[in-house]
Amino acid sequence: MFTFRTYRQYRMLEIFPGLLAWTTLIAVVLLCYIRPLWMIYFAIAFDFYWLLRVLYFIIYLSLSWREYQKQKLVPWMDKVRAIDGWEKIYHIIFLPTVDEDIHVLRQTMDALRNSSYPKEKMIVVLAGEERELETFRQNVAKIEAEYGNLFFRLLVTIHPKDVPGEIAAKGANLHWAGTHVKAFIDSHGWNYDDMIVSSFDIDTVVHPEYFSHLTYVYLNHPNPTRSSYQPLALYNNNVWESPSFARVVANSTTFWLMAELARPKPLWTFSSHSMSFRALVDVGFWQNDIVTEDSRIFLQCFIYYDGDYEVTPLYIPVSMDTAHAGSVKQTVKNLYKQQRRWAWGIEHFPFMIWHFWKSELPRKKWHLVFNLTEGMFSWSTTPLLILFLGYLPLWFAGDVEKTTVIAQNAPHVLQWIMRSAMIGIFTSAILNIFLLPKDAPGKKWMWVLVILGQWILLPITLIVFGSIPALDAQTRLMLGKRLGFYTTKKVRAQSG
Repeated sequence: MFTFRTYRQYRMLEIFPGLLAWTTLIAVVLLCYIRPLWMIYFAIAFDFYWLLRVLYFIIYLSLSWREYQKQKLVPWMDKVRAIDGWEKIYHIIFLPTVDEDIHVLRQTMDALRNSSYPKEKMIVVLAGEERELETFRQNVAKIEAEYGNLFFRLLVTIHPKDVPGEIAAKGANLHWAGTHVKAFIDSHGWNYDDMIVSSFDIDTVVHPEYFSHLTYVYLNHPNPTRSSYQPLALYNNNVWESPSFARVVANSTTFWLMAELARPKPLWTFSSHSMSFRALVDVGFWQNDIVTEDSRIFLQCFIYYDGDYEVTPLYIPVSMDTAHAGSVKQTVKNLYKQQRRWAWGIEHFPFMIWHFWKSELPRKKWHLVFNLTEGMFSWSTTPLLILFLGYLPLWFAGDVEKTTVIAQNAPHVLQWIMRSAMIGIFTSAILNIFLLPKDAPGKKWMWVLVILGQWILLPITLIVFGSIPALDAQTRLMLGKRLGFYTTKKVRAQSG
């Protein structure tokens, strides 16, 4: 429990990210008015820095792309069978659900059925919510009838509503389900080290080789229970029916994560991921009182094991839905709230500082702090700063300042830098075509033109669905207004 003094200290940590972002934005606007010539120099330096960041991004994106192309074609189950003792490995797949349509669940289950790893070594956990009990029971009845005999066991848990100390979020559902699965594992006397857990969003469609590849990596890892395993996230399930802006945002997330997989550590868990059941039990399962449990679970393990914990990249993909909600208006709402929920990962900042400050964790703890702080700060400010710095200094410059060489050449220099940075958009647009599913409706060449052309929306989406929701999340944390868990409704054309 926090005392009044420690509560104030923790609140100061919560205030810092939002205060830093707003101070930066306000200071830039004021300095553009007070010292426009200074800010012209700063604008050129800032844009050039981000050009270098774009080139840095392309290098790691290319490295990940090469690994993805290699590993998706490997028959991983054949490699697994060559390892002595592989038969002892079981996979526990958690599928938390609220009120998703049955065809969403079916596509997820069909992907599990098509996996190359033996289904008799899979335990699927359908984790429902009491607050949507009727819909969940109807879906469970259909899933049990169609898939009940396919796996070693299909477990069903129901998370009760209004549990004291919890928030209505995915993490609370997973925490409840995890404790029940532990009782099931204990009843069989199984070794936790032989249980690999995958925490998936309900719309997650796994690659047929995902569990085989995961098993191979796990069995060849020098310390497999001290690592989480992060796959590449695609958003292809409903891509053809989604508006262009939703596709651009979803694919931007894919390329960001793809580049992150190849970067030097640190790597965080994000969305759907896997880990050992041993580590999950050791840390007491996912936290049930936060929104961003998918990345917090990595921090829980990192702290519990005194820094002896990492995230191992997997270049085998899992596919999820875009934020498409059936109409443009509802999709805008869904997408904004989804991005704000992801940006609420800034809640890790006070948690990290609080636990890291007096700990004996290795120096890489500060790499994690910098990685999160710089990433969240850039997310909320960079697109706005590029916009402001491209116009405000020249607008506010006086007649004398406008006659200087730097002021007269600044528009051309900034234009050249921005055009050079377009290589990042061009690279993403080309790779985007090769990542899409092959079942495009209508004429394929028309879709190629649409997919290439939609990236012109990126500068707008970076502000509307990037900076603004991220700034929203940081401001809420700064003001002490807690963000609830907004469940993005999965809307997808029925396939059966």
